[in-house]
Amino acid sequence: MSTAPQPVAHPTGMEPKREIRIISHSSLFYWWPVWAVGFLMCLITYFSGQLMAIVPTGTVAEKSRPIPWESNDPRDVLVTPKDKHLPQDKDGKLVQPKLHIAASKNLGVLFCFVVLLVIVITNVPLRGLWSVIVIVFLVFLSIIFAILGWWDHILDALHWLDIRINLGGYLLLSSVLFVIWLIIFLLFDQQIYMVFTPGQLRVRLEIGDAETAYDTTGMTIQKQRSDLFRHWILGLGSGDLIVRTAGAQAHHFDMPNVLFLGRKVREIEDMLRSRQMVTGQG
Repeated sequence: MSTAPQPVAHPTGMEPKREIRIISHSSLFYWWPVWAVGFLMCLITYFSGQLMAIVPTGTVAEKSRPIPWESNDPRDVLVTPKDKHLPQDKDGKLVQPKLHIAASKNLGVLFCFVVLLVIVITNVPLRGLWSVIVIVFLVFLSIIFAILGWWDHILDALHWLDIRINLGGYLLLSSVLFVIWLIIFLLFDQQIYMVFTPGQLRVRLEIGDAETAYDTTGMTIQKQRSDLFRHWILGLGSGDLIVRTAGAQAHHFDMPNVLFLGRKVREIEDMLRSRQMVTGQG
């Protein structure tokens, strides 16, 4: 969508903003579902009340075996093979189960699915019509699978997929990713920006670089067509912006992954229109 601002008067009390900042975020911003789902799995695992036991190969679970030192009350037990022992610490004492882990394998499978899905979405751009084509294709593929009865076979195959991550694994992965995400989002991403003011555009495209100012006369702004999966599902309404300056030394700027881009483009257009109106009156 390319725009060329036209002079338009604003009603009283509705003057455009005097400064509009456009911040280009890194692709890591779209990874927020990974640490969010990881923290959720961490909580579910903790409150599941299950612990993980490390046993040697060949260990068998036995149901309702009498325990002599517990008044022969029947208990479920793990029986190790002959000449094999449970893990011991440096003092020769048996290591007691202490690692929290959920009984359901679905948590690990879902977490891995989210990670793989985010990797695909952030690395395979599908803009405009391509997003619709992919959605329609997936819907028709699901219907065909249902008609042919293939879903039963697929689900039976997935039944053997068993992925389990303990509480420490979820906590470490999610915490490290969240801290990195937060530092980049709040610190490093803030150093790559555009600032629109009436009649002037200030640009910084690299961290530690100085600002460069440009005149907004004849400038055009273009909001690229959105990627449904990346911009709307993961980006919460983000988008990619292209700015072209006018004049003998025209410049082309790409600002990817800008949050709330639709609203900001409208504000920029209002500012440029007001500038042209003031210049024309002068």
